[in-house]
Amino acid sequence: MTFNAATAQIRNGHLMVRDAREWDALALALSNAYHGKDDELIEQLRPSFVQSWRTVTTYVLRDTFDAADITVTAPEHSWGIATLSAHGRRCEPLLCEVEDTDDGRAEAAVYGGLRLLTFEETMTAYTTCLRRLMQP
Repeated sequence: MTFNAATAQIRNGHLMVRDAREWDALALALSNAYHGKDDELIEQLRPSFVQSWRTVTTYVLRDTFDAADITVTAPEHSWGIATLSAHGRRCEPLLCEVEDTDDGRAEAAVYGGLRLLTFEETMTAYTTCLRRLMQP
């Protein structure tokens, strides 16, 4: 499978579940809950938001990743979509901006500092990840 075909199928797989505006509205609502320190709303929105991204990647796009010889496993980061592996390389597209800590771990700020990515930004992260995995 070519790089362009894989990225197009990944995009289309996520758009089958929700259109870009719906993904962005969910991200905004969850971001607002974090900024407002509304723990009840966070607990209501976060699991379904994150799980939706993970479910599409793991199940809906299974054939796409298989055809590209990419292995999909559970994410390591709490805001990760999945860990993607191919040709001895690994990457993990994330749903938010992160900063590296002193020990080299990527952490997302919370309560006022969390910035969830828009749908287009998430697709860019996917593309960057796939480019690393699929290069010769």
